[in-house]
Amino acid sequence: MVFNSVSVDGYFTDMNGDMSWAHQDDPEWRDFTTQNVSGEGGILLFGRVTYEMMASHWPTPQAKEQFPDVARRMNSAQKVVFSRTLNKASWNNTRLIEHDLVAEVRRMKREAADMVILGSGTIVSQLAQANLIDQYQLIVVPIVLGAGRTLFDGVTSKMPLKRTQHRAFTNGNVLLTYEPAV
Repeated sequence: MVFNSVSVDGYFTDMNGDMSWAHQDDPEWRDFTTQNVSGEGGILLFGRVTYEMMASHWPTPQAKEQFPDVARRMNSAQKVVFSRTLNKASWNNTRLIEHDLVAEVRRMKREAADMVILGSGTIVSQLAQANLIDQYQLIVVPIVLGAGRTLFDGVTSKMPLKRTQHRAFTNGNVLLTYEPAV
């Protein structure tokens, strides 16, 4: 599963690679994120850039104070980071994989492991193209960035999707859930 925020014009990072525009803190959104992380199990998948960003934030006292339930889940969850350039992954419960992303995710899926990709656009596009993503949960944030990166940079063929769920939030965010249509 993919869980990512995107701007109205389709970017998940701005032109500088920043994702802070997607983070909002209001009571309804806080309740949603708390409920969304309440389940146990599953493996979080990251590319190097997203991993380094998350690993520098969630273990901090500020994150634990501001979003205690999310921080607890992020810090305790099993994590896999795919990178050919990272030397070690020191965040709690993290495994570094330096070889073939697609083959490894296929293997993990055969073992029936639930997986969630956060950020990590390069991973999303590679796994989408290999038909290995079962669900896309996209939070459309009411902002136009004008430029940036899409989640699907590098995808070379059409991927028909069907909407399976949607939810609008009072802060303007809209959750759209899609599954492959074929």
